Amino acid sequence: MKQILTLTLNPTIDMSSSVENVFPEHKLRCGPACNEPGGGGLNVARAIHKLGGHARALHFCGGPTGIVLRALLDEARVEQEAVAIGGWTRESVTILETANGQQYRFVMPGPTLTEKEWRGALERIGKMEVMPELVVASGSLPPGVPNDFYAQLARIVRERGSRFILDTSGPALSAAVHAGVFLIKPSLRELRTLVGGDLEGENEQEKAAAGIVANGGVEVVVVSLGAAGALVASPAGCERLRSPTVPVRSKVGAGDSMVAGIVLGLARDYSLRDAVRFGIAAGTAAVMMPGTGLCRREDAERLFQQIG
Repeated sequence: MKQILTLTLNPTIDMSSSVENVFPEHKLRCGPACNEPGGGGLNVARAIHKLGGHARALHFCGGPTGIVLRALLDEARVEQEAVAIGGWTRESVTILETANGQQYRFVMPGPTLTEKEWRGALERIGKMEVMPELVVASGSLPPGVPNDFYAQLARIVRERGSRFILDTSGPALSAAVHAGVFLIKPSLRELRTLVGGDLEGENEQEKAAAGIVANGGVEVVVVSLGAAGALVASPAGCERLRSPTVPVRSKVGAGDSMVAGIVLGLARDYSLRDAVRFGIAAGTAAVMMPGTGLCRREDAERLFQQIG
């Protein structure tokens, strides 16, 4: 099986809990809290592990919260390569309002990285003695990191002969789509931002995704459509793959689980279509889990068989 490396520049400690009702200016007595390692790349690595695969997680961490993050990753049995930084690892909070099922997510910006710190990540990957065949960067860029960071990383990965998978948004995604990325996974909203259009109909959506591929900077575009599944654009054309209907408990981590399923499928030498099918299955399995629990292998494998 192909080796997988995930990169997380802006990891977090995800705390999830619940409260009956949310009111302003009141002390809200919450239920038991659950702390888990978070941030796009770490979630992808964790989900790959849950799905029966293996990934090495390269991430930045600092301060007392960084120590906690490393301990949580060890507890989750994720192989990690932690790079120390001067700032403290951020914390984020997800609260479920049990009276109505609404979920509130409070996401902090993270520590500011110095130029030496973020350039160190590029050098570290560029000089790896054994380059993983699949490199996954997922999540936001922390303060201090230039918008073209992922574009720089894409060029390094491509020059080393590996495939680069990117899941991010905004200017960081816009800067990377001309740099030789193998696969991107925007949401429909992110696709609209990327191409600058409303994309109200399916034909417009397909033309937009196919146009990105035709420009030559990205080989595969997988547009996540939530409960509707995904739109896949590649040199072979466009196809929509539908998601099974399941009870939704939490949407946190669904996108990262989808990326994990796609990447693990590619590592197992699945066809692109089957890799995306497995990604949809993993993302669908994640919404069945409470809090930030990501996906379960048995759910993903069962749902995989249901996707045509």
